[in-house]
Amino acid sequence: MIDQLLKSISYIFHPLLMPLLGVLFYFSKTPRFIPEPVIKAKVFSVVILTVILPLLLYYLLKTLNKVNSIYLETTDERKLPLLLNCLIVLLILIRVLPQNEIPELYFFFIGILISTITCFALAFAQFKASIHMIAASGFFMFAVALAIHFKVNINGTIALMCVILGAIATSRLHLKAHTPIELIIGFFVGLLPQIVLLNYWI
Repeated sequence: MIDQLLKSISYIFHPLLMPLLGVLFYFSKTPRFIPEPVIKAKVFSVVILTVILPLLLYYLLKTLNKVNSIYLETTDERKLPLLLNCLIVLLILIRVLPQNEIPELYFFFIGILISTITCFALAFAQFKASIHMIAASGFFMFAVALAIHFKVNINGTIALMCVILGAIATSRLHLKAHTPIELIIGFFVGLLPQIVLLNYWI
């Protein structure tokens, strides 16, 4: 039972979903008026580019024997998917969320891009930082920053995210997917770019 629960945590809080959660969280908390058709268009585009397209690319890479599992268990498996993800994030920054439209989300994705490039570089150094922790900690910091920026109380969300971060780390350790240092480095690779970029929008 515990094994299934911990495995399900890795699926439920998969890194592919975190950028979408950040976008949904922003639109749920922003006090600015944004026309509903614009919100739907942005969310739809993010779903296509951050969830559906990466899944299609994964199955293509799996067919070509470039990857063995969706968890990208070796550093060599990670290189091409991470490079493709960098290109997808760049596309989002240029076409979907340019800086002059929604600066908060623009810099959120800049942070995601920096974290992805860092993870890509670490893969070449044969270090397997936890992508789960990178994605979750990046979203966590963005949510905290939005609460400060918009002066809204999200104490419940922050507490829940702390529990989720702990659950993700426990899950990855239990599944022997990462060592503690890989989880810690992953946490900071996701967190620090979002903190540094606060100077540009908060």
